[in-house]
Amino acid sequence: MQITFWGVRGSIPSPGPPTVEIGGNTSCVELRAGKAILIFDGGTGLRLLGKKLLKEMPLTAHMFFSHVHWDHIQGFPFFEPAFVKGNEFHLYGGNNVSRTLEETLQGQMDHPNFPVDLGAMGAHMTFRDLPEGETIELADGLGSSVRVTNARGNHPQGVFAFRVEHAGKAVVYATDTEHYEGHLDENLVRLARGADLFIYDAQYTPEEYGARRGWGHSTFEEGVKLAKQAGVKRLVLFHHDPTQNDAAVREKEKRARALFADVVAAQEGLTIDV
Repeated sequence: MQITFWGVRGSIPSPGPPTVEIGGNTSCVELRAGKAILIFDGGTGLRLLGKKLLKEMPLTAHMFFSHVHWDHIQGFPFFEPAFVKGNEFHLYGGNNVSRTLEETLQGQMDHPNFPVDLGAMGAHMTFRDLPEGETIELADGLGSSVRVTNARGNHPQGVFAFRVEHAGKAVVYATDTEHYEGHLDENLVRLARGADLFIYDAQYTPEEYGARRGWGHSTFEEGVKLAKQAGVKRLVLFHHDPTQNDAAVREKEKRARALFADVVAAQEGLTIDV
């Protein structure tokens, strides 16, 4: 599998000179498994991914939304391949809020919020509301399958973490989730067991977290604890706080590496082969 990061920030885009190295776009991760295209979250980084995918049309892709807070869906109205007939997108979201994924994406494009309605987008789209624990089997285009499972995290209005398995490898995407003090989240430990790559919400440092309990985010220290308990091979720090400049993210990465050997802070354009 190949994983590329197109948006690595949380809460709100944070462009400008202080974030030019790490990037200021919000959550969007592309995963290639064989010929299959999987996209995790549709934050503002999705616009950049869309520019790249225009060169590969006609295309089929599977989009998994961890949840529908703004920083995870705001890029969707600017996702150019979704406006092109002949493209096909399968969209998956947790059935854990008052509205479905389709209703939420439609809502952010309703008048007067946006000039183009969801129904006017030219690509063929299917929507699927996922119950907790459901497994999705996808073809990889090379004769094998891609397996996607989910588990609930801890975030206001709910969140799903996802595990992708293909060709004997496993990648876990667990953003916007908060740890419980005193014990690890067993849902995530089970989901991440033996993963080759563990992408984890490390929005705050331990010092920053103290004043933000209950906001639904975690720290690099908790990510390390989970990675160790689950036997993860590589940890990626993700969903950086918008107030953290490039130096702050690198310092967070340095502190995490003192606790776990194979750690990297996600940045826009980073590609990892698994």
